[in-house]
Amino acid sequence: MDHFSSTTTSTIPFALQGAKDDITMQISLIWSQIKAPLIVPLLRISVFLCLIMSVMMFIERVYMGVVITLVKLFGRKPEKRYKWEPIKDDIELGNSCYPMVVVQIPMYNEREVYQLSIGAACGLSWPSDRIIIQVLDDSTDPTIKELVQLECQRWASKGVNIKYEVRDNRNGYKAGALKEGMKHSYVKQCDFVAIFDADFQPEPDFLWRTVPFMVHNSELGLIQARWKFVNADECMMTRMQEMSLDYHFTVEQEVGSSTYAFFGFNGTAGVWRIAALNEAGGWKDRTTVEDMDLAVRASLKGWKFLYLSNLKVKNELPSTFKAYRYQQHRWSCGPANLFRKMVMEIIRNKKVTLWKKIHVIYSFFFVRKVIAHINTFVFYCIVLPATVLVPEVAVPKWGAVYIPSVITLLNAVGTPRSLHLLVFWILFENVMSLHRAKATVVGLLETSRVNEWVVTEKLGDALKVKAGTKALKKPRFRIEDRIHLLELGVGMYLFFIGWYDVMFGKNHYFIFLFIQAFAFFIMAFGYIGTFVPNS
Repeated sequence: MDHFSSTTTSTIPFALQGAKDDITMQISLIWSQIKAPLIVPLLRISVFLCLIMSVMMFIERVYMGVVITLVKLFGRKPEKRYKWEPIKDDIELGNSCYPMVVVQIPMYNEREVYQLSIGAACGLSWPSDRIIIQVLDDSTDPTIKELVQLECQRWASKGVNIKYEVRDNRNGYKAGALKEGMKHSYVKQCDFVAIFDADFQPEPDFLWRTVPFMVHNSELGLIQARWKFVNADECMMTRMQEMSLDYHFTVEQEVGSSTYAFFGFNGTAGVWRIAALNEAGGWKDRTTVEDMDLAVRASLKGWKFLYLSNLKVKNELPSTFKAYRYQQHRWSCGPANLFRKMVMEIIRNKKVTLWKKIHVIYSFFFVRKVIAHINTFVFYCIVLPATVLVPEVAVPKWGAVYIPSVITLLNAVGTPRSLHLLVFWILFENVMSLHRAKATVVGLLETSRVNEWVVTEKLGDALKVKAGTKALKKPRFRIEDRIHLLELGVGMYLFFIGWYDVMFGKNHYFIFLFIQAFAFFIMAFGYIGTFVPNS
């Protein structure tokens, strides 16, 4: 009996080993059977399509690089393209020679920043009887609503013409609040509206530097200022955001303004001619990018836009990964959904030139808002690693190395102080491309999350004491909030491909794959916001 037991026990490992060998052989057999007729052709098609999209992105970036270089070389400043001179006093008319301006501040439970934004708006230099500050409070927290109302009353007691407006619903979110704000009778007498989100703090001379452009150039419908980030040095994540947004403002906005007099309104730090806003149909809440929607509609009516790169308005970047993810979902899903809704309207429009239509449809929407997000994720995180498993499919070096390198370097010129963080930026953007690609597909297909709106968390004055205080404990995270399964899944996929490349592969991407897998793991656990860069 003992002999039988020992014999049986000794045969179990061999049986298990045999079973494992059988499973491995079956998997290998199935893989070999589907690889040649199915996987290889599909992967070749995917590589071909991704290379086409990469070339489209490359041409777009090089074109914008050439244009911005020419703009800088020939000094095409706004003052040379449009008439600008100070508004002259008139003894007979008095202050009535100055146009009426309403300053809108939409806010929602902005406990940390409401004082900063209201104070900055009330500090704007403009004839006191020709400016109205309008605080549009959609807050649902009664305590915060009371604080905001008291702040408005405090400024009103100082002689500031400030209006505190609330509504009984939050329909349309920010677009709904702005639309409701324009309905008040005192707005009807205004010529221009300046808009600042709750974390934006304009300098006192903001209106003196923008409104004269509007007064002396009747074709201008919008003037957009540049954003200045007060917390760019807070952590690694804010430095990465600064690099991406600096390119947007330094190149994309400047090129659009200089060549086509069109760009997407950023939703804040801008001045609208109320006549242009009304002619375009006013604010609409059909997408989560009501600002871009309004800009496109106004452009189709023939209005021109001007971007002032030397006029900067202080604001705050999202400093937590959760807040940044929600913001990027809105910024990626909204444009894709707007493209779906407006492409035919743009094509049929007869008020703008064919060249401008091509710019808006192809360059502004298709390449920047659709192709860029999808290709970055699909090509560099899915298709390129998959070629390790299928060595029959080769990716040319110009597509895998040269084009991405040039695009990356062109993007980096907007923030020269962060050149040493370029590798981290690449990894960060690749991880974020997962969320942007998903949001873009949601917008194009108009699925359930298409109108999701989560207000970006802001810290305001808390930024100044965040590093020095340890009294406040961070709230505990639920496991589903702490671990992001999408990043974790992609990270595991890349790690497996990297390991396979080490053992059996011939493409030698394993170092790149391991590093990128590590980046996905870092983001999966939300640690990116804790890394402080060495400036």
